[in-house]
Amino acid sequence: MVRNTTSALGLLAAMALGCAQAQEQTSNITEQESDLPPAGYGTLRQDQVSVGLQSDAVQIQVVPLNEGIIRLLAQDTYNSLHRLRESKAEEIERIATRQGMREPQLFLVTFFGLQQEARFEPEDLRVMSQNRMFRPLHIMPLSPTWSGRQLNQRETATAVYLYDDGVRITGPITIEYNIVRSNRWEQILRVVDRERAAVMSRAAAERRP
Repeated sequence: MVRNTTSALGLLAAMALGCAQAQEQTSNITEQESDLPPAGYGTLRQDQVSVGLQSDAVQIQVVPLNEGIIRLLAQDTYNSLHRLRESKAEEIERIATRQGMREPQLFLVTFFGLQQEARFEPEDLRVMSQNRMFRPLHIMPLSPTWSGRQLNQRETATAVYLYDDGVRITGPITIEYNIVRSNRWEQILRVVDRERAAVMSRAAAERRP
């Protein structure tokens, strides 16, 4: 897991908040409202829905930006990631239209340097879903360190990744980088299912007279 998650999330929150204040809008790529758990009742931490990988030079943290997942996070974390997603909505919609996709899968990806001059290859982060391998269709950098593809020790680089809508986030997926892979998402799905049920229960209890 990336050890500098808190500072990276703070940077993203500031960037996303500025964009969101400039233009509040509802994304056309989000899931149908009726299929989503209500916002504001989640308690999960970001690391509980994150997949971590480690190569010799870098650690990688992969966080789904699927609205149905991030609504299960604690309120501050949900707000930050939701604003980030909304701030990129127009760009995402353009890419989706160009690629002929209805709803691309989005991930927040952070590379963390483990040594000086640690090289990373952004396009090598692959997702296996439904017996198909997917490479990123588009990458939207969020930090200036991204373009150099090289990090010093403890330095981070963050971006939003777009994958084909064939990636099924509600089922088992495998995330790979070079020769490293993780199947942790299967464990995360069990945590997500329990929290979704708890969120629905909390929301129902609050509505009772």
